[in-house]
Amino acid sequence: MVVCVHLPRFELAVAAGGRAEVVEQTLAGRALALAPQAGAERRVGEVSGAAEACGVRTGMVLGEALARCPQLVLVPPDPMRAAETWEGTLRALESIGAAVEPARPGLAYFETDGLRGIHGTDAATIAAAQRACRSPAGGGRPARMGGGPTRFCALAASLAARSRRPFLIEGPSIDGPPTPNARRWLAGRPVWLLAFRWETAPLIEPLTRLGVRTLGELAKLGRASMSDRFGRPGALAHELACGEDGPVRARRLQERLEESMEVGDASSGMALKRVLGVLVNRLLARSERDGRTLRAVILSARLVAGGGWRERVVFRQALCDPERIRLALSLRLLLLPAPADALRLSVESFGPPANEQGALLDDERAQCAARTERLREAVLQMRAVAGQDAALRAVCVDPDSRVPERRVMLAPVIE
Repeated sequence: MVVCVHLPRFELAVAAGGRAEVVEQTLAGRALALAPQAGAERRVGEVSGAAEACGVRTGMVLGEALARCPQLVLVPPDPMRAAETWEGTLRALESIGAAVEPARPGLAYFETDGLRGIHGTDAATIAAAQRACRSPAGGGRPARMGGGPTRFCALAASLAARSRRPFLIEGPSIDGPPTPNARRWLAGRPVWLLAFRWETAPLIEPLTRLGVRTLGELAKLGRASMSDRFGRPGALAHELACGEDGPVRARRLQERLEESMEVGDASSGMALKRVLGVLVNRLLARSERDGRTLRAVILSARLVAGGGWRERVVFRQALCDPERIRLALSLRLLLLPAPADALRLSVESFGPPANEQGALLDDERAQCAARTERLREAVLQMRAVAGQDAALRAVCVDPDSRVPERRVMLAPVIE
């Protein structure tokens, strides 16, 4: 069984000061929404229940949101604190033995098949996960949990669950198809559930215009029709509506390496760049780095006016040179929306060790091995920038076919 852990309005609650603060503002009749981030498109983030009652939706243009709800209160986003709180929640779930797949802040999946030997039953496993989320290390917030044969079924179940009572859908293991009862229950769910997948989120508006309201109506359209009209996202939406989904992809556990520093009066300008240089030198001097290069880092700041700022930086190639790292990160400091009170630099992923030496004899075999290693490193770096599907290779399937799309298919590059 796959379990979905859902924390509704997670980023909004963190930015507003906690879930209790959001509830208090909602009871007072105030509509809350996350303000657009600096430098991003002018669209609101997560919204409260009062804002949804006024017609404001997540991702709506700021002008339209204010026109629908003039009393809308914009909360400055705090991505730095949200990332820290979400990381604590994931680590709390991993402490019970779960292999967690984080989909986005406030939404994660894990399987219970390998945890029955630890906790006994699926119900005991879900209860342990609820206690982990309510613990201080996990953020102290009750999570809505749902279980089902696939990730999408578990997501639909978590949205139908109460805050303290999980909702479970009948179904076999992850390797088998959903049962008729699970398909029948999923058919009555609204089509806006597809908004939780970035691939199928753009399909909600055209499907609504076509009169498709539920997942059952979408499933009746047929996979061929959806694929012909919307391409690969349409085929994926039909698979999700039928209860089919891919397996859980658990994240890889890595050591957490970070450095932070209060900037004091050096809140901007050249003084802030000197603070950044100190953080880079400290990070490279840590013994836990073990001579490895840095592939991707997270640069974040706590702002003087409140809130936070967070930027993910993937280098063009894995680096350990402090000058080049400082040069790449100093350009991102120009994106700070306000003076900073504290600066933090953490490692997201490491590259190969920097002390590798080539062969003494430059023969053909050594050159071939060097080219293979450089190609592998380039693939890893590209995946760090644009995701796992960024590097694909063409595989000939049916060269004699008259349909061009059937001659060659794209497959992931195996490391």
